Formats: sequence, structure tokens, C-alpha cells
Amino acid sequence: MSTEPETTEETGAEGVPESPGVPESAEGAVPGAETGAVSGEDMGAVPGEDVGAREGDGGGAPADAGSTPEGEGVAPGDAENTPEGDDAPKLSEAAAELAAQRLERERIERRKAEKTGPVASGAKLSGTAADLLAAVRAVESGEKPARPAFTEPAPAPRRPAPAPVTPPRPAPVPSAPVAPPAEAVDAVRRVLTEGGAPPALAAQATSVLGEGADAVLHEDPWQLLRITGVRPEQADGFARALLGADCGPDDERRGRALTVWLLEQAALAGHTALELPALTAALAQRGVPDAEAAVQAALAEGDALAFQDALEEPGAPARPAAAPAAAPAADEESEGEEERPVRVLAGLERYALAEESLADALGRLINAPSEETPPAWEKAVSSGASELVRAVAGHGLVLHTGGEAARAEPAALLDAARAAGLRAFAVCHTPDGARRFAALLSDDASCVGTVAGVLSGTEGPGRDREGALDLDLLIVLDAPQLDVESAAMLAESLPDGARLLLSGDPAVLWSAGPGRVFADLLASRACPQLASRVPDPGPLGELVSGIGVGELGQVEAPGKEIVIVPVRDAGEAVHRTVQLVADSVPRAFGVRPEQTVVITPGHGGAAGTRALNAALKERLNPGPGRFGGFDPGDVVVHSPAPGRAVPGRVVGADAEGLRLECAGGPVVVPKELVESRVRHGWAVTAHQAVGARWPAAVVVLPGDAAQMLSRPWVYTAFGRAERHLSVVHGVEQALPQAVAEVPAKPRTTRLRALLGAQVPVAG
Repeated sequence: MSTEPETTEETGAEGVPESPGVPESAEGAVPGAETGAVSGEDMGAVPGEDVGAREGDGGGAPADAGSTPEGEGVAPGDAENTPEGDDAPKLSEAAAELAAQRLERERIERRKAEKTGPVASGAKLSGTAADLLAAVRAVESGEKPARPAFTEPAPAPRRPAPAPVTPPRPAPVPSAPVAPPAEAVDAVRRVLTEGGAPPALAAQATSVLGEGADAVLHEDPWQLLRITGVRPEQADGFARALLGADCGPDDERRGRALTVWLLEQAALAGHTALELPALTAALAQRGVPDAEAAVQAALAEGDALAFQDALEEPGAPARPAAAPAAAPAADEESEGEEERPVRVLAGLERYALAEESLADALGRLINAPSEETPPAWEKAVSSGASELVRAVAGHGLVLHTGGEAARAEPAALLDAARAAGLRAFAVCHTPDGARRFAALLSDDASCVGTVAGVLSGTEGPGRDREGALDLDLLIVLDAPQLDVESAAMLAESLPDGARLLLSGDPAVLWSAGPGRVFADLLASRACPQLASRVPDPGPLGELVSGIGVGELGQVEAPGKEIVIVPVRDAGEAVHRTVQLVADSVPRAFGVRPEQTVVITPGHGGAAGTRALNAALKERLNPGPGRFGGFDPGDVVVHSPAPGRAVPGRVVGADAEGLRLECAGGPVVVPKELVESRVRHGWAVTAHQAVGARWPAAVVVLPGDAAQMLSRPWVYTAFGRAERHLSVVHGVEQALPQAVAEVPAKPRTTRLRALLGAQVPVAG
């Protein structure tokens, strides 16, 4: 009995993800404390008929290809929003966001293309690293095609943002998605059938591979790996069917395709790059005879990029940490210079460009001249201003850490800035987070939105004539949920002279997308950091604060704020969960079932989200599921884009698709996308729940989920409750062991090294 993991951070050799599976088991156990232990019966729970649990999709929830980790596009996100004004085009937020991202990436690439400068030496290399860099030099010399290199000089300073003229908020006008031609899809379908692959993949393969997709698959069958959900063994079988005797494990096309696939899987696990030994080891595990040659072939074809970062040595003086991937002879001949250890990495251009653009933008903010504080900021810091206001007034980038109660400090900053006449705006990860933050402000809540809304142009202050956000101050709450792409687009959108405050709780789960932006910035010490001293109140605050430092202690809960419900197996866990949501919690606390969230470690298994949602639907909203497995009144999670999840409710369906009511308004999901974008949402994973809070939370810990637990997961799950927390406990000592001994899984990123090359370490 296994439970699908909710995150993509399970790794194989040296951090390279294998198939999404079960994390390594931690050995040893420590006794656990019953935190304010009160049985379900003490709350008035009554015995009920066991709903049971079953494998697979329940209640019409979409099936995953293999075991689909939560990180693949199901982290919590923003709700649908529409542009202001009657004349604004009616666009879905997903389409608007994707269009805005495309425009922003084009602008970033243009800025990159304007930079010129020689590639300097980083360190002396030998062996495999030297061979890899030789391939890079061949690319740079023009002997082989490649995409732009990574390491470049700092961008030229941008001219200051123009004076505020309150321009009208622009509404993105993306071109409507064009379906691939039917004849092209039919041609690809024939190739897939010939190779024994599911014909249902034809439309997706045509969209991904573009014009002539059928010829591409005939020429290189391993390109099938570019289709979401396809595994290497499936691509190998497809290639054998098409190529026959010409197919072999040493085929260069196979090695290149597997290299790219491994880097994509690493991105799903949160890595922006992989160290070369980890990548070659993973290729060897998949039967590639010459893994190093496969990597070099991928680099030469421009499928991946290589770079090297200098490693920090204990006690060594601070030096630029990001080194380019070439070494001039002058450095090689220098005498008396100590060799500095480096790591050689490979990564996909998409995430490497985002990480470098983010470092450039943050470096621009940090290094902005600050000899004279603008008059408006002088007004904001006058007469009893808080430490946070003073820090932001004097620096381009400031980090702020703290729990839920600490959000009052950025709220006070926003009030002070707006009272001083500054253009200020705050963004949160979810609509619920924006609602809670807006409630802390003194008056106007229109200055609060979501990250997705600002990036798509449906929320926020609008843009100036240069395309930058028309702002003096941007406050980003829930900063640990920023992946490198979202963070890069936000930072690149700020005009010169603007201030950026990143605020969040560093103990929660990291972003669903690649990177660990907030953690890297905290570790870099490149800008001022302020830690809030405001604790979260009550027994729940005390419990979660202890978990954050690795202690699962006993907490007095006289009002039954915390309840432990022991269970023997997954079936009992499902039964008791339904009983709590439908009976016990409403009776004891007056919390309606729809105000209670159920959180479990994974989607699959006998007590995963699918089994729990099937049982909860049967009790709370029974129906035949006539609309693609859904009925009016069903609680759902909508994923309009990868890495986002929006809670909502089904209101109906028609020829256009499934109609939902989400926090941002009505949403219509086309019927062909319902299976991939909509899940039942009574039970969710912790990554789907992060950034939001509910009056009550039921955290389900079945016995087969013990190996998936970690301190950040427990901290995040337990912290979603505002008034009451029930823990359906079937993991025995694995819970306190995870809190004490299992930190966040490491991610390979380059932001800290890239930023260290641009800015001095803050004192």
C-alpha cells in the first residue's frame, strides 16, 4: 500500500529524481507527545458506518500519469481575475498570465542580448570537467550551434521610472490558442499507433513538437519524452517499434533525450540545475553506456547549458562565486594563485535564464544609489516609524521573516508608504492570503492582490511606458512560494529606485516550481534581514512554533483546539476523517464542513486525496458525477497553470465546459481540460494548501505515509488551522521523528552564487 508523494522532491542518485516514489526512510524513532490529546469521542463524535477507502481516482477525480507528484502544477495559487473596465477583453486568467509571461521573457531576453563582454576565467579544471568545458568552448567558437551563454556582465543601468501619471491599467491581449491542424494530428496519431504508443497523445505531441511532428518522431523516437507523463522505458519501446535493429541503448539521440528528461524531472523536484556527477550517474542508471558523451552531445546541440560555480571554502575570503565556463590562458599561466574548487553544472536554458535574470534584477535593486533618501520616504519614516519602514526606506531589497501574526508588520509598512504618497502594492500567493492581509490594513484594500494577478496584468498598479510596474514599493508576502520564474518576472518589472520587500515564513514548504529563492536570499546575506518577534497566539501557535524548531512537544489545549485521533489502518483513517468533517467538528465548534480542510501527504493510496475525496463526496454531496465526474456543489481545486491551484465549487456545466465559482469569480473549464485541470478539493495536499488558512483542519497521517513526512510538511499542514486542528494519527513515532530529524530536501540552485558575484555580503 503506497501513497503518491505530494511533492516532487524525491530524488535518486545525487539528487536526481527517479520515478516519483517514496522517500528514504529515516532510521530510529523518538517518543512522541500527544499534543493536547483529546479523542474524537470527547468532541461528541459518534460511531458511523465505515466509508472505506479504495485505490485509484474517486468521484471522478482525474487520474495521474503514473504517480503524479503534487509539485507538478498543483501548488496553491491565485483565483481567476478579470481586467477592470467594461472595455477590457474577457480573457481567462490562465491565458492572460501565460501571455504576460511570454512578453516578460521576451523583454528579459532582449536585455540579455544587449549585454556584451568577454568570457573570463573562473578556475582551472581537469578530467571530465575539462572535457565538458571543451564542448562549451566549441559552442562558443561557433563550431557547433548553441543558445546564448549564461554568465555576462551586469546590465547597463535603466533610466529612472517616470513620474507617476496614473496610466490606465493595460489589459493583456494574447492571441487565442490555436489548435493543431487536424491533418497534422492524424499524421502523428499514425506514427504513435505504428510505434505502439497511445493515440490519445497525438494532439499533445503535435502541440509540443510543432510542425512536422510526425517526421520528428520518425527521425528521433525518443522525442516522445517531451510529452508530459511519458517514461523512458515507454520511449524505448516506442523507439524499438519504429527503428527495429537500429535501436540501441548507445544511440546518441537516446542519450540526449534522456539528459533533457532528467533535467526536466529535476526541475519538477525543485532544482534549477544538476551537478555533472549527479547527472551522469542518473544517465548510467538508465543504461546510457557513455553518460559523459551524452551530456556533451546535449550541450553541443543546445538542448542544455553548462556552467561552473566556485565553491565556498570555510574561512576563505568572499570572492565572486559565479564563474563562467571558460578559462583564458593568462589565468592558467598565473603563478602563486591558489586553485579554487568549483562545481560544474548542467541545466535547462529556461530556468538558467530566469535565475540569472533574477540575480541581475536583485543586484540592481541592492546596488541602487542610496546617498539621499527621497522626500516621500523621509515622510514615511518620520515620527515613530517601525524598524521595517526605516529599513525599506534605506535599501532597495529587504527580507522579513515571521509567522502569521507577523504579517501585521508589512501591513503597517504598506499603510505608512501610502500615507506618505508612495505608490505601493502588496501581493500574496493565494486569494485567501490577499484577503487576510487586506483585513490588516487601515483602510484601502485595493492595494492588495496576488502574484499571478500582477504578472497577468489583471491586478496591480499597471505598467509605465517602459513596461515596468508603476510602483515605488512592492511587498511580496508568502515569499517562500516564489519560484525562480515568477520571482524573476516580478523583480525585472520593478523600475529603478523602487523598493522590494520579501516577507514570509521560512519554515513552510518551498515553492512547487524550481528554485528556493527566499532561502537562497536569506543564506546570501546580501541585503538587510529583519526577523519578527511577534509569536502566533494560542495553543495552535505554540504547537506550530515548536515544530518550526524541531520540537513536537505537549501543548495544553483547554478548548480542544488540538485533537489527536489514533487509527489502526487507512480504512479507519478515511472513516474517522469523514466523521470529523461531517459530524464532530461542526457539532463541537460550529464550523461547517466546507470550512474544514483535509490535508494528507499524497494523492494516491488508500488514504490519499482521491480516496478521501471520494468518501467525502459520498457523504457531503452525493451524485452520479454526470459532468466529467463532478456534480453541482462539489468542492474542487482548479489548476489553471502549472504550479497553481485555486479552490472553488462546481456550479454547473454546459457545452462550453465545467462552470466553477472561484475566489476571483466564475471560471469555465473547457470539457477537454477538465480531467487534467480539476480535482475534487475537500482533501488536498500540503502544497495545495500552503498560503491559505481555514477555520478547521483535519490532517490525515496514514501508516503508509510515514516516509513522506518532514518538518516543513508537518509545519505547513498543522499551520493551516485557525481555530481547530484534528490529527488522524496512524504513523506512531514517525511523526515526532520527522519533526526532529527530517529537514527540507536540498535543492540545487545557482542564485546564491550568482548574487554573490554582484553584491557584497551584508554586515
